[in-house]
Amino acid sequence: MTKLWGGRFQKTAEQWVDEFGASIAFDQKLVLEDLQGSMAHVKMLGACKVLPQEDADLILSGLETLQNKAQNGELAYSVSNEDIHLNLEKFLIDEIGPVGGKLHTGRSRNDQVATDMHLYLKNRVTEIIELIEAFQSAIVEQAETHVETVVPGYTHLQRAQPISFGHHLMTYFWMLQRDKERIQESLKRIDMSPLGAGAMSGTSFPIDREMSAELLGFSGVYQNSLDAVSDRDFILEFLSNASMLMMHLSRFAEEIILWSSEEFRFIELDDTFSTGSSIMPQKKNPDMAELIRGKTGRVYGNLFGLLTTLKGLPLAYNKDMQEDKEGMFDTVHTLMGSLPIFEGMVRTMTVNTASMEKAVNSDFSNATELADYLAAKGMPFREAHDVTGKLVFTCIQRGYYLKDLPLEDLQAASQLFEQDIYETLLPKTAVKRRTSLGGTGFDQVHYQLGLAKKLIG
Repeated sequence: MTKLWGGRFQKTAEQWVDEFGASIAFDQKLVLEDLQGSMAHVKMLGACKVLPQEDADLILSGLETLQNKAQNGELAYSVSNEDIHLNLEKFLIDEIGPVGGKLHTGRSRNDQVATDMHLYLKNRVTEIIELIEAFQSAIVEQAETHVETVVPGYTHLQRAQPISFGHHLMTYFWMLQRDKERIQESLKRIDMSPLGAGAMSGTSFPIDREMSAELLGFSGVYQNSLDAVSDRDFILEFLSNASMLMMHLSRFAEEIILWSSEEFRFIELDDTFSTGSSIMPQKKNPDMAELIRGKTGRVYGNLFGLLTTLKGLPLAYNKDMQEDKEGMFDTVHTLMGSLPIFEGMVRTMTVNTASMEKAVNSDFSNATELADYLAAKGMPFREAHDVTGKLVFTCIQRGYYLKDLPLEDLQAASQLFEQDIYETLLPKTAVKRRTSLGGTGFDQVHYQLGLAKKLIG
């Protein structure tokens, strides 16, 4: 079959060479965006009198027919036509005759594909932002229920201080908020039109790039034609933001996995988000959390893959840039799968408050409270730290916790101790007293929940 660009060639490639060079296997995902861009382009060509209006109207009618067929899954793509652009152009010519070949006036596949990806990413990023907010809503819902549920807080995976479980959950809300803001801010660079930049140097036809940009809903146009067709920063920025988002999901997934283990028993995941073992009938595995943790690596790989592809490319377009799509599609697919799965896990998980209470009453995570108690009574904190450390050692030797030490033993270490130390050492008291801005105190957690609700509407 003669290529649409094949007039200069005397030989045709063998099928396996065509298959290696073709992108239609994956860039068919851009079909609706490609048609959208073509419709805007031909409307502009008609308005600028680059094409007779009757030709523009006929082409637009043919594109609308192809759009309906695409939405109904009625288009059969061919590797011989390489990519989504040439496949659609061939369909259009078959549909309305040779006049369909006029569609490509004043543009190149280089600005065409860039336009497609801007449209695609603009649409998907908007959907991803909505999924992030739905996930944030699930976190707020669980956190509000468990403001006064006390759980050990950890550093180095060692019990450190008692905290509100709601406070712990809200940490991930704020991580997601930053992710959302980064993605929202990146829309400024996604929301630009390269259409009309041509292969690299613009066109001699009297086109109106601002008009086609407005028809496509873009807020602006690239000011340099070379930059318009060679820029993939907007995809790199998306992949970078996606990598940070997946890193946050992976950290949360790790905690979900730990919390649902027999060693912690802090939560139980709904059966919908768990699987069993083919050999061990007692198992309930947190497979969805593990998969999200695992898929983080592929998103990182997509970022580094595109960075490596672009690092040595001269201006303007090079065939290497065909490698910009699969990683972008894969990352979009990964995010749009991971976010609703995680939302469901968090929204439906059962919090085992009894296990949390047992854990926080069977450790030394209240040691800082004892040191702070002495410091508040005038003892230098370093001295209070030393006194507390020695008391912890005493407890370990005797098989006690700090709350179990008789008052006379405490007063032997320091005469500053009084009966009220036992109230101070209660986990709930310890949490409640941490009233500094952003702290785990119950009032502070309610305050941040109020801020969070305003952010997600």
